[in-house]
Amino acid sequence: MSTSTVTIAPTGVWNIDPSHSTIGFSVKHMMIAKVRGRFAEFTGALSVDEAGAASVTGVVQSASVDTNEPQRDEHLRSADFFDAAAFPEITFTSSAITARGDEFTIVGDLTIKGVTRQVVLDAEVNGTGVDPWGNDRLALEAKGQINRKDFGLNWNQVLEAGGVLVGEKVTLTLDLSTVRAAG
Repeated sequence: MSTSTVTIAPTGVWNIDPSHSTIGFSVKHMMIAKVRGRFAEFTGALSVDEAGAASVTGVVQSASVDTNEPQRDEHLRSADFFDAAAFPEITFTSSAITARGDEFTIVGDLTIKGVTRQVVLDAEVNGTGVDPWGNDRLALEAKGQINRKDFGLNWNQVLEAGGVLVGEKVTLTLDLSTVRAAG
């Protein structure tokens, strides 16, 4: 894992607080509407050293996918999509972070279903503060787009009127609240 020298956050390890964060996605359904989903179980951290070098890591439990439709969620967990039994984790490791004020670009390796591809996320620091329990917090948002077929998520169904049931482009949206680790 390589790091980049940026000043996106104060020094320390900032662990994602899953109870105040969302890792979500959206994809076209029938080529006309969007289906949105999220993952309920994930961990991750932003690490910034004294020199300002930063790195990001994250792990999502693929079986925790939730689109608010149990039958669709089971299909997403199946071998047609995430194959959660064989590939329980989706991982991300940054390779470069470039800052532009409070905005920055994160380049890294995303692994889904055993396939690793480089992705680019545009991110923004929303602020820092101290919560009522004395913990330092940092909030940030990140967005990006992937082609699901690049990761072997190929299942689809042709529609009678033309087109397909599931779009190829998937928009990723991360709204993260992090807590600085003690020490």
